[in-house]
Amino acid sequence: MITNTLLETRREQMFPKLSAAQVTRLEAHAQRIETTAGEVLVQPGDRHRKLLVVLAGSLEILLPTPSGYELLIVLEKGDFSGEMSTLRGVSGLSRIKVRDAGAVLAIDDQNLRNIVQTDAELSELFMRAFILRRMGIVSTGNSELMLLGSSHSANTLRLREFLTRNSYPYVSVDIDSDPGVQALLERFHVAIEDIPIVICRGDRVFKNPSNHDLAECLGMNPQLDADVVHDLIVVGAGPAGLSAAVYGASEGLDVLVLEASAPGGQAGSSSRIENYLGFPTGISGQALAGRALVQAQKFGANVTIANEAVRLRCDKRPYEIELADGSVTRGHTVIVASGAQYRRLPLENLSRFSGVGVYYAATHLEAKLCQGEEIVVVGGGNSAGQAAVFLAGSCRHVHMMVRAEGLADSMSRYLIRRIEDSPHITLHTHTELTALEGTDRLESVSWLHKPDGQAQTRPIGHVFLMTGAVPNTKWLQDCVAMDDKGFICTGPDLHPEDLTAARWPLNRPPHLRETTLPGIFAVGDVRSGSVKRIASAVGEGSICVQFVHRALGELAIANTLTRSLRSPPSP
Repeated sequence: MITNTLLETRREQMFPKLSAAQVTRLEAHAQRIETTAGEVLVQPGDRHRKLLVVLAGSLEILLPTPSGYELLIVLEKGDFSGEMSTLRGVSGLSRIKVRDAGAVLAIDDQNLRNIVQTDAELSELFMRAFILRRMGIVSTGNSELMLLGSSHSANTLRLREFLTRNSYPYVSVDIDSDPGVQALLERFHVAIEDIPIVICRGDRVFKNPSNHDLAECLGMNPQLDADVVHDLIVVGAGPAGLSAAVYGASEGLDVLVLEASAPGGQAGSSSRIENYLGFPTGISGQALAGRALVQAQKFGANVTIANEAVRLRCDKRPYEIELADGSVTRGHTVIVASGAQYRRLPLENLSRFSGVGVYYAATHLEAKLCQGEEIVVVGGGNSAGQAAVFLAGSCRHVHMMVRAEGLADSMSRYLIRRIEDSPHITLHTHTELTALEGTDRLESVSWLHKPDGQAQTRPIGHVFLMTGAVPNTKWLQDCVAMDDKGFICTGPDLHPEDLTAARWPLNRPPHLRETTLPGIFAVGDVRSGSVKRIASAVGEGSICVQFVHRALGELAIANTLTRSLRSPPSP
């Protein structure tokens, strides 16, 4: 049987007992099923798994491992199955087998969503249990998904980050240190040169899969109806996008969220955020994004990951968005929350060392790669400050480099004080990184102190780049007006000539966060003039939903008038 610290310390919250009154309330939404000993009710990978409430007898919850199944827990009368995948209707992680014959209530995912949206008591109980169960499963280290890779492989890091940030359990096998690697390579007929290698669901072998291919194999996304025209499509699941999804779905809109990688955006890779309202002890970006994702799903938003928008068809309504897999989805309104990425410095060899010495995030995965070593952090914003403080806890020394004369203009004071007080951080002002050198991975870096022209070259193999911001707007092509840096202009920032060039068709001016296309909005880091703070992004996402309602109302009126004009006169 699996032993787990989270299960031992928070068992009552992970596996609470339902009262007789609560079971009675659930009966109206459920089907009663008689069970037989030894019967397998659910398999890993099954979609639209039903939540099972034990009325009599018992059930075994079994987690897959590379060598078989291990028992997680036995559910008895009053216990219930399920975790976050049950609510979303996506592929699940466990096998459920009948130990002792009896009966269960079976509740499908649609009825489960209705329950958590309407019954406050059961909603709190179910949601807390689902979240903790997913956390518990991930922390066991057990999974039928196996990743064979190396700390010297950029694509191995990419896949580890993708799975970790999406809270998906996997077994990591390092080819450089694991004694059983050769046997695994022979068993699955692959070579070390093929890494990273993913063994999906026990038998499917992928050599360096894309994030999208991995998500497809694991069934991480809900199945979407291509014929549906959504009320709102949110492109990007960072703080702004998730906020829009929560408020839109909670107010009854049919919301689809498209995320290219994992929830949280740049904020999702922050090790600790301490100035966000309501979290005085701080919270990691991944945890904050995970909570927001759960909220959006609770209210019925469909969230798809590893599903990148590559083009907006803006010449007609409903608007159409082409995805990287070739599919097309349609929506009456669109909120662009695709965010920004750190600027790539004009350095030779930069792309060569990406993921093997050069990083754009500072999570626990990157921290393990450079533990006990000397590193460089480039950038003067809060993200760079958080990274420097976090990495100073495990690295030998952190060199922080900024082109400015200090940090006061771009960083929160509490972070500046920590950097100043840390004996493991040296701040280099008026300094630029000038060269990266190495063979198959980064081995040395050079920098220049501008005032005196002093150059240094140090044997440092890890550099974290967190400088500036480049908007993710290529997929929009020429659909909306942008500023000279490619950020989207909205509302009062639009000039009359912008609207004239775009042939703005309405009598009213664009709403506060509306672009030069009616019903298309931009929020968060992708918007021109935005404040690069999480709280600001969350506020923009939530505020924007009221303008979405107005745009949908205008569209409904226009459609009614069009139908009226097309209808033949009454005899």
